[in-house]
This record gives sequence, C-alpha cells and structure tokens, in this order.
Amino acid sequence: MKIIDCVIIGSGPAGYSAAIYLARYNIKHLIYTGDIPGGQLINTTIVDNYPGFSKGILGINLMNEMYKQAIKYGTIVKYNKIIKVFFLKKKKLHYLYTNNKKKIITKTVIIATGSLPKTLKIKSLNNFLGYGISYCATCDGMIFKNKNVAVIGGGNKALEESILLSKICKKVYLIIRNNKFKAYKILINIINKIKNIKILFNYIVIKFLGNKKLKYINLFNKIKNKIKKKKVSGVFIAIGNYPNTSIFKNKIKMDKNGYIITKNKTTKTNIPGIFAAGDVQDKIYKQAITSAGSGCMAAFDVEKYLYYNKYK
Repeated sequence: MKIIDCVIIGSGPAGYSAAIYLARYNIKHLIYTGDIPGGQLINTTIVDNYPGFSKGILGINLMNEMYKQAIKYGTIVKYNKIIKVFFLKKKKLHYLYTNNKKKIITKTVIIATGSLPKTLKIKSLNNFLGYGISYCATCDGMIFKNKNVAVIGGGNKALEESILLSKICKKVYLIIRNNKFKAYKILINIINKIKNIKILFNYIVIKFLGNKKLKYINLFNKIKNKIKKKKVSGVFIAIGNYPNTSIFKNKIKMDKNGYIITKNKTTKTNIPGIFAAGDVQDKIYKQAITSAGSGCMAAFDVEKYLYYNKYK
C-alpha cells in the first residue's frame, strides 16, 4: 500500500494553511475535510478581522479562497471523515481509517479538527444561525453596530464578548441562567461599570423568533416563573467550546479538557510525526488568523521532521 507523506485531518483555516505550505514544499499530502468542509467559518456571515479583506468577507467565501489556493498547488481533498487512528511510535508510520472504509498509511499527521461551540437545545436556533445567531463577537459584532443584542452565558467568554459588544452595539443583554457569574472578578467589575450592558440573572432563552432574520427572543425567568419577550437583532452564544478530539482519546497527550498538548511553542505532540494546529490545541485565542498561522507552523514542523528522518 502506498505510504503518504502527510495527512491533514480537518479543513478549517489551520488545515488549508498547512496544505498550502506543504504543497509549496512539494510534500505529497491529503486533506480529509470531515463533517464540515471549511470548519466553523462557513457558518459565519461577514469576517471583518481577517487581514487583506478591508471590506470584510463572508466566512464561506474565505474558506473557498483557501480551498482554491490549496488545490492550485496540488492539494488532494477528500470529502470523508477519519473515524479511527493508530499512531505507531516505533514504526514511525500511522494508520488512519475513514468512514468509507479506506485505510491510509502516512508518515505524518496534522490534526486540525478544531473545536466546536457548546450550544443550546432549542429547536428554533438553527433557523437563525448566521442570520442573527453567532458564536463569535469578534467575528460578527460589527454586523450589529448600534443595535440591541444579547449574550448568553455567565463565564469569562460571555463577559469578554459582552464588553466587546458594548463598544459596538446600542444595548447588550447579558443572560445568565443562574444567580451569579462564573468569571474572573476583574471582568465582573468591568461589566458592572458599563452602562449599556443589562445583566439578567436567572433567565434562560426558550425560543428564537423572526422572519428569516432574528427579531425577538423569549426569556423564561426561573424565579418568577414568567416569560418575557425581548427585541434583539443578534444573539451571541458564549457557553464555552470543546475541542473536536474524541477519536484521539487515549491515543495522544491531551489536557483535562481534551485539548491536544503541543511542545515548546511548536505544533509537535508527544507522538513523533503527529502535529496539531488550530483550535484543537489553542484554548486561548481561537481566531481564524491564529489557526492559519499554526497551520503554517505545522507544515514547517512536518517538513523538518520528514527531512530529518530521511537523511539522519
């Protein structure tokens, strides 16, 4: 069976950036897209903070441009999902299995499977995803300039998103299901001083309403046992993320939250020949630009690894 130089698992900014650089190194590689070709960005409307696009760009268009650039240089894209992996340290070969029962043998792997936002189990949510509902204020905040929005969550991310949105939006409703924050005290102190943020403790969102675009949310007060309706143009769900690493459990070193651990500011993992890039190993920045940068780093690390093992 033919042995591949590198397989990239995941097709977001990290995966495609890695592919572009591997292609320029003339390293034979495949990229497996997984369930969501293009990653989370395809559900984002306008991306205003990616360098080179002063007027912004649709998330799906940005990923299409990355795809076309990778294809131009010779990347082979497979629209399948890797469902099982075996990383063999001694042989320095790794075995991957796809959902269409294909077996791949590769010298190196770049894991770029990203992370997934925790979401709400509300039927009407999917109707407005990308049309009022977002998981990233940094990505989509400017869409709602001078409008009323809501942020759902009481942790650090929710408070950080609320602070950012308060500088852009007319009013920010911070909706917290319990009677207290679960965030750093410094963030709580800042939030309490911002006049256009209204904190709603003991509320949960039970329904999203609108015609094509989001217009209202129904809130349930757990204490008063009453429902109220709020007019908002946008809702940002900020209840956390989880890394998409379930198939790598007990196969590679991760932290307690499932993020892959990389070594010494590189993309190297504890397994020789296995590298990780993007949100799957980044629990701090989680931006398209940082994911793309780490994808580039992973390609550099792969090239060095293959060169060393070929000529040592």
